[in-house]
Amino acid sequence: MKLAWMAMLAALLLSGCASHSDPTRPQAWLKPGVKVTLPAPGIEPPFNQQQLLTGHFKSKQQSLLVMLSADPQQLTLVGLSSLGIRLFRVSYDSKGIETEQSIALPEMPPASQVLADIMLSHWPLTAWQKQLPAGWTLRDIDDRRQLRDANGKLITEIRYLMRGEQRQPISVQQFAFGYQILIQQLDAS
Repeated sequence: MKLAWMAMLAALLLSGCASHSDPTRPQAWLKPGVKVTLPAPGIEPPFNQQQLLTGHFKSKQQSLLVMLSADPQQLTLVGLSSLGIRLFRVSYDSKGIETEQSIALPEMPPASQVLADIMLSHWPLTAWQKQLPAGWTLRDIDDRRQLRDANGKLITEIRYLMRGEQRQPISVQQFAFGYQILIQQLDAS
C-alpha cells in the first residue's frame, strides 16, 4: 500500500520559513527546517493531464496513475490504483487544501508537500520567487528548473521535455529529502 506514499511524494518539497507568509495558504517543506507558503492555486493557461508517476525513495520504487487538473481557480490531483480505483483526491483553491482519501494509505506525506512539487514544476517562476526564503533562487536553465538554497546548494531539480509548444516535466529530483519522481505523460491537453 505504499502507492499512496508515492502519490503524496509527488510534492514533498515546499513549506515553512518563507519571507512572505500568507496564513490563508498552505505551507510545505523545501528542505528539513525550511518551509514556504505555496503560491496561489490558479494558473493560466489551464491544463489537464494523465500521468504515470514512478517514485524512487530509499532503494524502493512505486508507481501511481494520477489525473492532474489546473485552471485559474484551482488545482486538483486524483490518484488511481492500477485497476482504476480512486485512492485519493486533493484540491487546492482559494479556501485552502481539501483531501479525500478513499482507501487508508500508510506513509502519505501531507497534501501540501505533494502540491508543492506539482506547483514547483508547472507554476511560473514569478509565482514562486516572491514566496521563497531570502537568498533562495529558482531558475530555468535550458531543459531544467533548479531550486537552490541561500548557500547555493541544489535542493530540487526538475527536468522538462518540449511537446509541441508545451514544456512538460519529466522528472523531479529532490536532493534534500532523497527522492526522485519520473513523470510519464499518458494524455495531455
